[in-house]
Amino acid sequence: MTFCRRSLFALCLSTALTACAQLAPGSGAARPVVLAREDLAPGYIGFIGPKAQHAPPFLDTPGTNFYCLRSFLDRRTGEATHQLYVSDSYFGAEQGWNAARDSTGAQLPFVPVSSDEIACEDRCSYVEEFAATLSDSKMRASRDGLAVTFVSGAGNEKTIIVTGDRIAAQFAAVDARRNPAQPRAAFGMTPP
Repeated sequence: MTFCRRSLFALCLSTALTACAQLAPGSGAARPVVLAREDLAPGYIGFIGPKAQHAPPFLDTPGTNFYCLRSFLDRRTGEATHQLYVSDSYFGAEQGWNAARDSTGAQLPFVPVSSDEIACEDRCSYVEEFAATLSDSKMRASRDGLAVTFVSGAGNEKTIIVTGDRIAAQFAAVDARRNPAQPRAAFGMTPP
């Protein structure tokens, strides 16, 4: 199968820019590790949870067909917003993911991130990246886990189940920055 250079570049770039963390190495059960990034946007701290597969890797390519939690903490107000971020690569007709709902059927704000054609020779393949925005209160009420169903313009549905340990790890990272145990010293000041 031959890939268009532009489309292959778009796939590689989108995979590299997803900014989701990997599972922590170690023996026994892997614990979710959440990375904090302060360089994403002025005034915000980004928290990026570990990737998890929602489908087998596309064409056995690592870093495809995954989801992760992302959180954004406003340094001024202390308010946090969360997203369930999804990268979906597939063969067939373009899905056009365009809506999300929780397990009760309540609509969630949908965030389209990108949509690219990978190749369209024998049959077409696409990569779509999208997210559902989850309020801080909804996430805190879902400590045991949550399910989000994404709906495509083609009429298909994809349900992502986020486990309670991933939610707990996300909140541990966010809350540690929201309520630091000790305030950071101001630049140039030393304790007496």
